[in-house]
Amino acid sequence: MRLALIHIVQETNDFNPVLTTLADFEAFGIYEGEEIARHFGEIGQIGGHYAAVKESGLDIETIPIIRAWAVAGGRISREAFDYFQAKIRAGLETIGPIDGLVLHLHGACAAEGIDDVEGEQAELCRKILGPDVPILLGLDHHANVTQKIMANCTAIVGHRTQPHDVFDTGKVGTEVLLRILREKCKPVMAWRKIPLLSHQEQFLTSKGPMKIWFDRARALEADGQVLQASNYPMQPWLDVAEGGWSTIVVTDGDQALAERLADELADLAWSMRDDFQVREAVSVDDAVRKADAAPRGMVVLSDTGDTVFGGAAGDSNLIFESILRLGTKGRALIPLISPRAVATLVAAGEGAEVTLPLGGDAAPAFFKPLTVTGKVRRIGGGAIPLAFNHQTEVDMGRVVIFDVGPATLLISELRGVAGNVPGVYEAFGIDLADYKMAVLKTASNFQYFAPITSEVVRADTRGPGQSDVFTLPWQRIPRPVYPLETISDWRAHSSQPGAGTS
Repeated sequence: MRLALIHIVQETNDFNPVLTTLADFEAFGIYEGEEIARHFGEIGQIGGHYAAVKESGLDIETIPIIRAWAVAGGRISREAFDYFQAKIRAGLETIGPIDGLVLHLHGACAAEGIDDVEGEQAELCRKILGPDVPILLGLDHHANVTQKIMANCTAIVGHRTQPHDVFDTGKVGTEVLLRILREKCKPVMAWRKIPLLSHQEQFLTSKGPMKIWFDRARALEADGQVLQASNYPMQPWLDVAEGGWSTIVVTDGDQALAERLADELADLAWSMRDDFQVREAVSVDDAVRKADAAPRGMVVLSDTGDTVFGGAAGDSNLIFESILRLGTKGRALIPLISPRAVATLVAAGEGAEVTLPLGGDAAPAFFKPLTVTGKVRRIGGGAIPLAFNHQTEVDMGRVVIFDVGPATLLISELRGVAGNVPGVYEAFGIDLADYKMAVLKTASNFQYFAPITSEVVRADTRGPGQSDVFTLPWQRIPRPVYPLETISDWRAHSSQPGAGTS
């Protein structure tokens, strides 16, 4: 049995004006052919695929074509889109006959002039492979499911947790594909599109309404006829023509069952629509005061508006300004992405005292530069080893450690993982035990700091990833959509309403 493998992942934030380019993918490595298995054969979504193959005991040859991953950001450049289309085409056209395709995409990627990147990629794969080769698509569950995605894939699986267990998604997806190929399952799919948005403060699947919704999907899979039931709460900063939440159910030949269960999951989400809108974040100053007053560290300050893992540019200085103005007693770690500042500080050299503006490089609609004076502690860069669920190292470009009052800033040229993984600080000689608080550029991915975290405080910061979805400059998303407008009957405004359960 021969299976092709393609893995191309980026999540788009339409309110970040900075394009994601091939350089952003290269910072995490673009791999082709057998080097994919060497680097990722035991980790991430690709590692999950290889685990499923091994556990099957079947004689399976995996032909890896390309692996490309970039941290979330603005729309990908047209150059990057065309590059990946060419790699997909060349790979599939030259590998010879295959029995199936394992396709790992994000589902919420947009490019210059193209809202539905994954739909275009899936369509290209289908055109090359023809109608009979099964395509198993593995998505991030923050995907925006579209007509084109559904039309070109045989079966679809999604992440089952937030924070994401990407290894699990890769394993489950390949297990479904092997059932199709080995047991001759006849997959049929049903899906619903829900005119719903929500900030990310209720996105963790370990509690609250998201847990109820995702637990129900897992319960539905107890039926042997259900190959996969997946929920897709689209990440809330994607402004595209088919935007909204979705559910997908894949069954073995039972279309009526798939339709009924897709309705059930969609109706359940809609019944909790107000629960998804509950806000937990407090004002920036209150968040800083709470962190500083905590009996012990490490206190995580979540910079919700500048979530690099949600596609923001990482140039917010709002929490930094509050820490300086309030004169916190506790020391704070703060990441900042600023190629301009890095150039200035590198030119000054280690040990130099420098006065310069910081912040507002990429998203001036949200942030204004703050002029500060500090001391350059260290200059470095290159590949940084990480304990990260996608890979073992990342290039953040040149990096400067810059001390300003009670704050230590990690200023980098590239977004990388910002300061969301402790290993980034440790790579530059920083002892995290010396600090009371750490600003994380994420709205929900606190898992890397969890072993040393005493509590998490969400700061209600503005920015491309802000929780206030009402004031974002929406232009393309279908309207009406809840909660931007009041809707009582979701089916009346859905592009994929189904027949309903009544």
